[in-house]
Amino acid sequence: MAEKTLLRFLACGSVDDGKSTLIGRLLHDSKALFADQVAELEAESKRVGTQGEAIDYALLVDGLSAEREQGITIDVAYRFFATETRKYIVADTPGHEQYTRNMVTGASTANLAVILIDARKGVLTQTRRHSYLAHLLGIRHIVLAVTKMDLVGYDQATYDLIVSDYAAFAQSLGITAFTPIPVSGFKGDNISSRSAAMPWHDGPSLIEHLDGVDLEDRVEPFRMPVQLVARPNLDFRGYAGLISSGRVAPGDMVRILPSGRTSKVARIVTLDGNLDDAREGQSVTVTLADEVDCSRGDVIVAANDPPQVADQFEATLIWMSEDALIPGRAYWLKLATQTVSATVQPPKYEVNVNTLEHLAVKALGLNAIGVANVSTDRPMVFTPYAGDKALGGFILIDKLTNATVGAGLINFALRRATNIQWQPTEVTRERRASLKNQRPAVLWLTGLSGAGKSTIANLVEAKLARMNRHSFLLDGDNVRHGLNRDLGFTETDRIENIRRVGEVARLMTDAGLIVITAFISPFRAERELVRAMLPPGEFVEVFIDTSLAEAERRDVKGLYAKARAGQLANFTGIDSPYEPPEDPEVRIDTSRMTADEAADAIIAALIP
Repeated sequence: MAEKTLLRFLACGSVDDGKSTLIGRLLHDSKALFADQVAELEAESKRVGTQGEAIDYALLVDGLSAEREQGITIDVAYRFFATETRKYIVADTPGHEQYTRNMVTGASTANLAVILIDARKGVLTQTRRHSYLAHLLGIRHIVLAVTKMDLVGYDQATYDLIVSDYAAFAQSLGITAFTPIPVSGFKGDNISSRSAAMPWHDGPSLIEHLDGVDLEDRVEPFRMPVQLVARPNLDFRGYAGLISSGRVAPGDMVRILPSGRTSKVARIVTLDGNLDDAREGQSVTVTLADEVDCSRGDVIVAANDPPQVADQFEATLIWMSEDALIPGRAYWLKLATQTVSATVQPPKYEVNVNTLEHLAVKALGLNAIGVANVSTDRPMVFTPYAGDKALGGFILIDKLTNATVGAGLINFALRRATNIQWQPTEVTRERRASLKNQRPAVLWLTGLSGAGKSTIANLVEAKLARMNRHSFLLDGDNVRHGLNRDLGFTETDRIENIRRVGEVARLMTDAGLIVITAFISPFRAERELVRAMLPPGEFVEVFIDTSLAEAERRDVKGLYAKARAGQLANFTGIDSPYEPPEDPEVRIDTSRMTADEAADAIIAALIP
């Protein structure tokens, strides 16, 4: 008997369109419930159900107490069932706009989307949003389920009008085909069998359609992101991972990316023994005929059809955090098994999902969808999302909280990313440092305005000069007269200010210099960004620890007074936050040290 195929689909739409009820009915009618589950459902329906004495099928899916109390879906609920023809995994996704990120999670692995529309309400904003997201995420099989037909008397004219309205919107999205089905989850009409109440519908029931959907078996080249290098003993080295596309067999020529080295597959190893071949969706361990440099994050691919490698690309972003995207800030970017540091440039535009209009914005807020350029700190192996979800989709993670803040779909690599190569030089940074008889470093002084950073930095440079050390002082005010004169004091501009200074400081350490900086640099993430630019041990964070009250009392430049009067916006400590270092290499308490003593302490940390 042939093995049943698996179809992953999601149900989505606006609030209270009947998603959970429809899925509950699917589970019930497909005999996916045990007798005790049915009995519990009947009891729960009487206690907290919304259908009077009748069974409330939504309770099979709405597992959270908050969902049952409010009668809405909040989390993504996955359920499994099967028919005689096929196995299914269905995701019940939230309808509220604030839970769009949950809907994206459910859609990311789906082959088909069931878009629900309440027959009483017609096409709504969330209907458009979810249809746009489903199409954006590469779902090509769309079912339009017009629900609650029993509440409109099974009226064909109402149904036809909704289908016509949706068809016009779908065409504007590029959805070339969809299957409309009038249903009632509560009554069971057109769910598992065709309804006698709607003889005018000559199409299939929902289950009949799902059973008959043709899942394209596209021929894709072999791709396997490496999750683990297996070395159980000295005689075995294997590369374990999940095959994201294609097939592989012993003897096939493969390429290791991003290095580009080639080799031949020797064996395909599993716990059940060696395989003659392996295909998409299988987790295997591959051994190679040659000793090659391959580690977690690399991708083993067909040698004659490799994906792209680049460190800059355009991507469509779906923002999932209540904290807006901050252009220029470094986030962790995770794509398959690759994790890199990435920065997002100011968005090119945001998409209005209702009109598909492109809006000019400076950042993306919660649930916004936009297009922006992304840069990574090292080359990544990828394909455009339209061609391969596994190597084309990524998530963005906040470096401080480790929260997932966004999802991205790669559109294409930026041409300059592949044309620009690092030009090697004869004289190394080590040679330049040895000529100066010193170890290069960046002394990064951070603290509130008025803390004494510039005064202490000046003293440090003067003392280093008397010691015949080669140094250079980058002062916050001074660089804004030239290098950063185009930047203001918004959060985004502050981040770009520090990024540029970090790049300059790195170049100066390449020249063998000791670089002293005096910047408020209020955000930990940007200070860590500069630290990551340098070799270990060369970034020395110096916290000039002065209380806000003391800094404001000094107010050498009169800035605090202006900020308190509302004449200076985004002033650190007043209406813009300062994030103090959590574990600085040097902490200077200005209430206990003079500026001269502070300079000596900093130099002592640099030159023991």
